[in-house]
Amino acid sequence: MPRTSGERAGPSPPTRLAVLIDTNVLLDVILDRAPWADDATGLLDLVARGAVRGYIAAHAVTTVHYLVERERGRTAAVTAVSDLLQLLHVVALGPADFQRALALGLKDFEDAVQVAACLQVGAAFLVTRNPRDFRDAPIACRSAGEVLALATLAAEP
Repeated sequence: MPRTSGERAGPSPPTRLAVLIDTNVLLDVILDRAPWADDATGLLDLVARGAVRGYIAAHAVTTVHYLVERERGRTAAVTAVSDLLQLLHVVALGPADFQRALALGLKDFEDAVQVAACLQVGAAFLVTRNPRDFRDAPIACRSAGEVLALATLAAEP
């Protein structure tokens, strides 16, 4: 039976935490960089299980490929990028995003583009190992370990 205007809908499903994952965190997993790989892998596991919605900025895809190819070879780079594309939502960036990044006035333009991507999708956090790089940005930064802890708390009854 359809609802009438006076009836309330049932509870809405919980909103998944949305995060944009910085290139350094992704490389921690792919290149197994200690001591950060465990937390970064845990974060990607949350994404794979659907507990967290993960994003990657489009420009970061090419950076990951370049750095992994340089360190591990072309096959490893292709595999890494393919895996990321299956796991994460790619944030397409256009002229307005790059203008926004320029207007942020951060020291590093690539970091500013990460922030613009984060803002575009309304992510709760930019997950990074370098929060100092984003000190003046209008977003909240968290480490992979912090997001793991938050997700664990949110999952408790």
